[in-house]
Amino acid sequence: MDRQLQILSRELPGWAWNICLVAATLLLGFILKLLLTRLLRYYKNTKDYSLFRSVITHLSRPLNHFIPLLTLNALLPFLIFEGAYLANFKKLIEIMLIISFADLLINTVRVFEDFVYHKYDLNKVDNLEERKIQTQLRFVRKVITTLIVLITIAVVLLSFDNVRKLGAGLLTGVGIGGIIIGFAAQKSLGNFLAGFQIAFTQPIRIDDVLVVEGEWGRVEDITLTYVVLNIWDQRRLILPITYFIEKPFQNWTRTTAELLGTVEIYVDYTCPVSAVRDELTRILNTSDLWDRRVNVLQVWEAKESTMMIRAIVSAKNASNLVDLRCYVRESLIAYLQQQQSNSLPKLRIDNPQAG
Repeated sequence: MDRQLQILSRELPGWAWNICLVAATLLLGFILKLLLTRLLRYYKNTKDYSLFRSVITHLSRPLNHFIPLLTLNALLPFLIFEGAYLANFKKLIEIMLIISFADLLINTVRVFEDFVYHKYDLNKVDNLEERKIQTQLRFVRKVITTLIVLITIAVVLLSFDNVRKLGAGLLTGVGIGGIIIGFAAQKSLGNFLAGFQIAFTQPIRIDDVLVVEGEWGRVEDITLTYVVLNIWDQRRLILPITYFIEKPFQNWTRTTAELLGTVEIYVDYTCPVSAVRDELTRILNTSDLWDRRVNVLQVWEAKESTMMIRAIVSAKNASNLVDLRCYVRESLIAYLQQQQSNSLPKLRIDNPQAG
């Protein structure tokens, strides 16, 4: 094969031969992309998750340029260039191959991430273990991606002689420079350590329900530097990751997704509490939001003209609890209006002149 290529290279002009080789590698990449696209279309309509489909989805793009570059690198001895041009072209292919390989590694990590996400699915009633694993995985994936990018940049730069000489010169003055860089990187290092602490001690996890700065929402994403909180009204609250190490906040799902909630209503002193308690039981039994763990109604507070009754209910998760509290509140108010209208709060005025 090598001899045939050498014979063919002598029969064609140098520029034409080079164009043919480059075109052949591009054609190889195009054929590969076409095959992967066909496979993706075939698996797209199959079951919800397929490792093969994940590989195609994440690796088709990097392979489209990695395989042609790898082939072109293998065919470099057959290219016809003058000495200086050949060296420059080899250096260009080498750099592109390094970058392409780094892209391939990053997307390989994403394939593994897809597999873990499928194994530990968040769409469960009690997903504590799943949230723990996914939180750690996201942090590890981002750290690995950052390391791959940094190593790639370092390898590319160190492939140049001038940069290597500059690095050696910098090492001689690393004392003062290291101190300056240390102060400059203090904030970034603090964020990284906070992210590492959150990933493995886990005061918060992906999909946790938090109350932060008076806002109720779910943890949507945890990056190396900040946390995204999805507020109930679809707003996004962005907080630095160090916030969750340095400041207090409420985590409603730290140990379990099951929660208790309260409904408070002011009524008159003539209100029959036992009848309202029976009505609460009836209301809860008609709702699928109630998990049938807690059903309590108590007189919680007494004021001059009214008393406050508090219902304590339970639900499997925070979303169900919010809806259940609203449902119970609306139903109890409707019951008081229609069945116990005399129990609604009223203002009494004594008239000493009467009688």
